[in-house]
Amino acid sequence: MSDAPTRSGVASPDRLRRYATYASVAVASTLIATKLVAYLMTESVSILSSLIDSSTDLMASVVTLLGVRHALRPADANHRFGHGKAEALAALAQAAFIGGSAVLLSIEAVRRLLHPEPITEGAAGIGVMLLSIVLTALLIAFQRRVQVATGSVAIGADRLHYSGDLLMNSAVIAAILLTGATGITVIDPLFGVGIALFLVNGARGVARDALDVLMDKELGPEERERIVALVRAEPGVRGLHDLRTRNAGTGRFIELHLELDGTLTLTAAHDIADGVERRLSAAFDNAEVLVHQEPAGLADERLDHRIEG
Repeated sequence: MSDAPTRSGVASPDRLRRYATYASVAVASTLIATKLVAYLMTESVSILSSLIDSSTDLMASVVTLLGVRHALRPADANHRFGHGKAEALAALAQAAFIGGSAVLLSIEAVRRLLHPEPITEGAAGIGVMLLSIVLTALLIAFQRRVQVATGSVAIGADRLHYSGDLLMNSAVIAAILLTGATGITVIDPLFGVGIALFLVNGARGVARDALDVLMDKELGPEERERIVALVRAEPGVRGLHDLRTRNAGTGRFIELHLELDGTLTLTAAHDIADGVERRLSAAFDNAEVLVHQEPAGLADERLDHRIEG
């Protein structure tokens, strides 16, 4: 895949993917440094939870960077379908990091529930969390642009995780303010427990999406119906069957058996199949389309009964 800018001067999808991973690593590194200082000053479990989360963010971002870099390698003799699943593997690693951080945070939060400690230097902690919110919001905005332009699974997972961080950082600020206003020290670790549960839920979602790619899950019903409609809209098509689809992380694969008039010449049948491939490629970005031509009405033991006619 080419990494050069497009003619309009806009970075190519591959380059956008790389830029997004670099930005993610830079933001996570900056936040780790500032939150570490804030935790040492405040000893807040909520800030500790955010520090742990940023640490896992950095590890996950590095894994995403490596996964995206590998996924962008072109197909070769040993990987005829490309390396796109490397993105899903990176997303699965993210889920493991997030789940591990939730366990560590839960342990510390329970300890502080049993042995409450006051929060000091709350203003410094709030200042750091406000910085985190600004940097995270800027990163999410850029990641959203990249995801829309590329459809990257790994960047999408990273963006969802950082979107959750916005809520987490807001919760940390609320915990510091409430603890300072009420003097109730258990508020801070209780927020830590809530954040840990939020992380577990996020890890489950990321893992599910990654496994869908790794297990070659079919595209959604709406996308399959769209494929069927586009194929049948091509002049000369009598029907289709054995439609198979999958998401490979950096692209999608669409395979189908195309039913045509058995009296057509090979050239005419080829032209119709080319038309179908052009329609599907135009409708689905980064899709590889494989069409097998068959005479309409021919008995096929591989008939996919989900597509009738």
